[in-house]
Amino acid sequence: MIKKLLLWTLCIGFILGIAGLSAVLILDASVRRGTEDRILTEEAAAELEDIDCILVLGCLVHDSGRPSDMLRDRLRRGVALYELGAAPKLLMSGDHGREDYNEVGAMKDYATDAGIPSSDVFMDHAGFSTYESLYRARDVFAADRILIVTQEYHLYRALHIAEALGIEAWGIPADYHTYWGQTYREIREVLARAKDFWQAAFQPKPTFLGDVIPISGNGDLTNDEEPS
Repeated sequence: MIKKLLLWTLCIGFILGIAGLSAVLILDASVRRGTEDRILTEEAAAELEDIDCILVLGCLVHDSGRPSDMLRDRLRRGVALYELGAAPKLLMSGDHGREDYNEVGAMKDYATDAGIPSSDVFMDHAGFSTYESLYRARDVFAADRILIVTQEYHLYRALHIAEALGIEAWGIPADYHTYWGQTYREIREVLARAKDFWQAAFQPKPTFLGDVIPISGNGDLTNDEEPS
């Protein structure tokens, strides 16, 4: 009796596991297929009209304040798009939830060091996730038409979230080279796409919102601010 019960339990667990994995893979494929036609080259992105801003998604910053390789490439692409005239403003969105860790400060410094006027570089200090960065781009920075810059594997999810939130968005990959640990990221991203599919469907509010700071204005209004 106990053996039979154990066998049934294992069978049910196996079936549920296969069903769950299948659901994740179906959602992953749906997200990728639904967004791949909105991934553009720099040149194609520069031909679009009336783009509000270039949204650069944050990534690891080292203790020294130096951007990680992936973030540096995102910033490099964002600066290149600005210089091509793809959009008049840059929106740097990342994690500045702690006083001793500031992704957006490093991101803005990179852009201004490259010669971009500080007033054209906005800082979103509470972009704690891809979903929150896009939600805040819409509701805090009043951006309706945007270019999203990140690595290609990440763009599918970002573009799906943007569409669900009613943002007209295109993605420009920032893959200048391969990155250590990319296989792990690709696997993890499959789960992240499934998770954010449901998050985008239900649209919970982000950790912080705050007053509207139109992206058409002065980016210096966002300097040295804590999340609000």
